[in-house]
Amino acid sequence: MARPSTAARRYAEAVFEIARRDGTEDAWLAALDGAWTVLGPADVLRIVENPALALPQRQEAVRAALAAASLDGEPVGTQLVNLVGALVARRRVSLVPAIAGEYRRLIDHQRGVAVAVVTSPTPLGAEETEAIAARVATLTGATISLRTAVDPALIGGVTVRIGDRLIDASVRGRLERLRARIVAGAR
Repeated sequence: MARPSTAARRYAEAVFEIARRDGTEDAWLAALDGAWTVLGPADVLRIVENPALALPQRQEAVRAALAAASLDGEPVGTQLVNLVGALVARRRVSLVPAIAGEYRRLIDHQRGVAVAVVTSPTPLGAEETEAIAARVATLTGATISLRTAVDPALIGGVTVRIGDRLIDASVRGRLERLRARIVAGAR
């Protein structure tokens, strides 16, 4: 997973500080996700990022779009409009999903939630997912937010990524480790 840009991280940290101060962490989480839902479509981005339109017109378009989605009525609505307006002025509206992702990471860290990404060659069933989540929770001692991905190249088994840590229990990983041992023994 690519790290978010420094700018996205800084915006997320600023939002996080405001949310902690005001006790609106969950409202910001929903508002940031909702903002990208509203502003993400290509036709909306074309208007918002069009330098041929005057900045006040673009900012008013953002206000109108967020108002139409009822995001300006949220507990953090005015602050959200101000944030997105600043992003419009700096031509950085496309950072909204990265800001939301980084903000979610900060919230998870504050709440002691570790995000684990489980990759398997085929989609996992509910029982398998629950068993893996329980095992990973035991290993980490943290509450786990589990996400799944599919990679047919694994052949069998799973890999689990928790932050920078990788647990490789895949057939592909075992074969690669076996190959490395054989090559090392042949030298």
